[in-house]
Amino acid sequence: MSALTQETTPGVVGSPADGAGGYGLARYLLVRFLLILPTVFILVSLVFFLMRATGDPISAAFGDRLTPDQLHAKLHQAGYDRPLLTQYLDYLKSLATGDFGRTVTDNEPVTHVLGTYGAATVELACYALLVALAVGVPLGMVAASYRDRAPDAALRLFAVLTYATPVFFVGLLLKLVFAIQLGWLPASGRASTDVQLFLQNQTSTTGFYLLDAVRSGDGAAVTDVLKHAVLPGLALGLLVAGILLRLVRTNLIGTLGADYVEAARSRGVAPFRLVTRHATRPALIPVVTVLGLQVAGLLGGAVLTETTFEWKGLGYELAHYLTVRDFPAVQGIVALFAVVVAVTNFLVDVVAALIDPRVRN
Repeated sequence: MSALTQETTPGVVGSPADGAGGYGLARYLLVRFLLILPTVFILVSLVFFLMRATGDPISAAFGDRLTPDQLHAKLHQAGYDRPLLTQYLDYLKSLATGDFGRTVTDNEPVTHVLGTYGAATVELACYALLVALAVGVPLGMVAASYRDRAPDAALRLFAVLTYATPVFFVGLLLKLVFAIQLGWLPASGRASTDVQLFLQNQTSTTGFYLLDAVRSGDGAAVTDVLKHAVLPGLALGLLVAGILLRLVRTNLIGTLGADYVEAARSRGVAPFRLVTRHATRPALIPVVTVLGLQVAGLLGGAVLTETTFEWKGLGYELAHYLTVRDFPAVQGIVALFAVVVAVTNFLVDVVAALIDPRVRN
């Protein structure tokens, strides 16, 4: 039994492969951590210059309502008539102090926009991840168990369709079937109007509707919030579920042919137990890394999903501010997205390094 255990845990923490000690891990994590800043810097800089290539937000928002003199005065007041490099350096200085500026269209602090709508996007991303894991991992295990047979072919086709179909199209189909034709679920919003007002009037709110509803002790509010979350969570989660399905299938097929699995099979271990107990753990190690990489995809998909379902989050607001070319708002939201993606990928690197020391090399 001990020999089998040694075979089933190649390269895990504490094995001889980790002989370099904590130094190798610390160096690996330090490099990954230091990559956060240039990643955010590059993305923020790209957005800054690309947005200004489309014109200035003052003209876009007020150009048809102001005289040339009034328009010039507003441009001067906002600083958009200064040299581009000067604007860029001032923007970087403001970011360094945590000042994201104010929106042009409604004169709100960008930090207020981020704080008000950020929780909604995080909540939607959590729902989507739950759907992706609940659908992708089990179906990937089933596909690997029935390799090259009808269930495997059907599930691979399903994976391709979920990944290739635009998320807004999936959202529209879900709304058409389950909200309009069957009437089982609401078509839009994070909650019904009365529930939304009820949650917003609580003495202490987090912005996460499900958490606030649970804290309120109102079962009807919890049910209402969950009903509103089903369709957008499915639409966004299926986008990642197809990727996880194919990844789990591929890795599980590889581990099912490993020596320690063959040894267990020769001892008469049932096929279901071979998959769930002996082969699944090493096959899921790459899934951790891929989930981190999919955070960017979730945030990008959130823009379309939130717009489709009128889910008032940062994606919904980003689409609005892009339409009116509100530079400070767009730059602030994208900067936050960049930080979230970079930090999440760093945390995933940490987990992956702890699970499998081979990723440090």
